[in-house]
Amino acid sequence: MSAPFPAPATIGAVDILIVKLSSLGDVVHAMPAVQDVLACVAGARVDWVVERGFAPLVQRCEGVRDVIPCELRRWSKAPLSASTRNEWRTFRHGLRARPYEAVLDLQGLTKSALVARAARAAPQGRRYALANRTDGAGYEVPTRWVADVAVRVPARTDAVLRSRQLCAAAFGYAVPPQLHYGLRARAVVPESGRPCIAFVHGTSREDKCWPPAQWLALGRRLIAQGYGIGLPHGTDQERQRSEALAFALGDAAQVWPRLDLGALTDRLAGCAGVIGVDSGLSHIAVALDLPHVQIYNFDTAWRTGPSSARQRSVFASPTPSLETVWDAWEAARAAA
Repeated sequence: MSAPFPAPATIGAVDILIVKLSSLGDVVHAMPAVQDVLACVAGARVDWVVERGFAPLVQRCEGVRDVIPCELRRWSKAPLSASTRNEWRTFRHGLRARPYEAVLDLQGLTKSALVARAARAAPQGRRYALANRTDGAGYEVPTRWVADVAVRVPARTDAVLRSRQLCAAAFGYAVPPQLHYGLRARAVVPESGRPCIAFVHGTSREDKCWPPAQWLALGRRLIAQGYGIGLPHGTDQERQRSEALAFALGDAAQVWPRLDLGALTDRLAGCAGVIGVDSGLSHIAVALDLPHVQIYNFDTAWRTGPSSARQRSVFASPTPSLETVWDAWEAARAAA
């Protein structure tokens, strides 16, 4: 391993590149590491490379100077096409416009290593990456080959702390005790006048979902307490589920329009709380510090679940019961 980064007191402005491309929850989990860097590294100026679809969210992260969008997901479908080659060259040219004292690969995958390698390091600049896989997280060995400094973290490390520890090791500071996401939002208040609870019922994996009958029973309880129900969606299947729930729940439930992540963050910020499965939108609710319950069908809440008193995770196999979720919501609301 190379020598540690120069002490902050000995350097001026420090241009830093964060490489965290996807997915939505992973991008949110990297935000506290950025806030740590800005607080602990004198002169830090942070840019961030991310998949284009997540760029509107990263633009809301406090202290990020430039968001550099890429489209590796799309490019990988036709890697040898003329359009892909041209777009990659344009992306690489923009990425290399600024030299970086530190390039931090917070993802640990081959695709993020490729981007880190394409970035331009300053004459004394270094590339940092994870040296090992952590439990339940993706990891691919090429990330180590690209790095000048590979940082080993304990295997039993949650998704947020993993990035924070890598950054702390790179710059030689202790992980701060406070946790701050720095996610800015302009709260959009519901027009109905009812305080709104968002139901995040959709996720990329069907086996993470909660049964529709449970959502319906939960919605009826909340409506009886004077709440409205907001129903976001990101796919046609999720939209159909939202529409079915809204039809069954009546006028107090509203299907939200399909929004980009910036506008969706604003809509969530205007809610009185969020109840959802393990998905990116639930992690946005955590970053916004909303009263929140996160539902797990698998014992993975230790790695990606919320930890504050106003945000609870519930786990049971095959799924948590209505009463378990309700009790967690009541506890989260009481702590808010």
